[in-house]
Amino acid sequence: MQTFKLNNGVEIPVLGFGVFQFPQNQTKKAVLDALAAGYRHIDTAQSYMNEAEVGEALSATEIPRKDIFLTTKIWLSNYGYEATTKSVEASLAKLQTEYLDLVLLHQPYSDVFGSFKALADLQKAGKIRAIGVSNFNSERLADVVAFQEAKVQVNQIEINPFHQREEDLANAKSRGNVLLEAWAPFAEGKNGIFTNEVLTKIGDKYGKSAAQVILRWNFERGIVSLAKSVKPERMAQNIDIFDFALTDEDKAQIATLETNDSQFFDHNTPESVDMFVNFLKERDV
Repeated sequence: MQTFKLNNGVEIPVLGFGVFQFPQNQTKKAVLDALAAGYRHIDTAQSYMNEAEVGEALSATEIPRKDIFLTTKIWLSNYGYEATTKSVEASLAKLQTEYLDLVLLHQPYSDVFGSFKALADLQKAGKIRAIGVSNFNSERLADVVAFQEAKVQVNQIEINPFHQREEDLANAKSRGNVLLEAWAPFAEGKNGIFTNEVLTKIGDKYGKSAAQVILRWNFERGIVSLAKSVKPERMAQNIDIFDFALTDEDKAQIATLETNDSQFFDHNTPESVDMFVNFLKERDV
């Protein structure tokens, strides 16, 4: 698996396997299948409620821990310096590992600075190799970069052909070369993305699927993609993107799919804050 180098020198595999919305009773098998298919980058989160099952898979595999890049994310209920520190220790226990390769702040609200300082101190202590944020727009990312001593390595945001985030990509590069990760690179199948005429036509030239075209497109932009599937054949297909390259014409065609709008919801509205506040009241992570 090819890698990108983060701004602190840590190598991160360019394709990751995400376990968002995976039922607990399916997570262990899915992670083991993904590792068997060739994935070496697993992405989970405290709020996914399946860290323990990911840990079971990592314990069961014969692949050395040092060869697997493991990410989790801090949930809002664990924001604040002390709470974040304790939650990382809890995640380490659930994941059955002595260190984490990447830990992100999952949402851009609440005590971001206190939590990021906790991650920075845990990084200094050797518990975390890389730190970052998730769902931060350009302004919020600039704020953290400007007013925190530690570097931000990663920002994980929605990126797909309908929401391409070129301005966010340029901003991240300008803020100390923060790497972007794409969640929902396939827009969770919305708007017929897998049968989109532009993407399938490009794929036909190379004997590739629309999904493979999307993952190659992100790779060539320097963006890590987090794809998910419970089907081993689809897992294998999704990492088979290193034997072709997109032309400038291909990329220009993909650019025409831009809508400049989230396929899910905008994190940067008062209504989104209210939604997460209500979520916190309903669910304890």
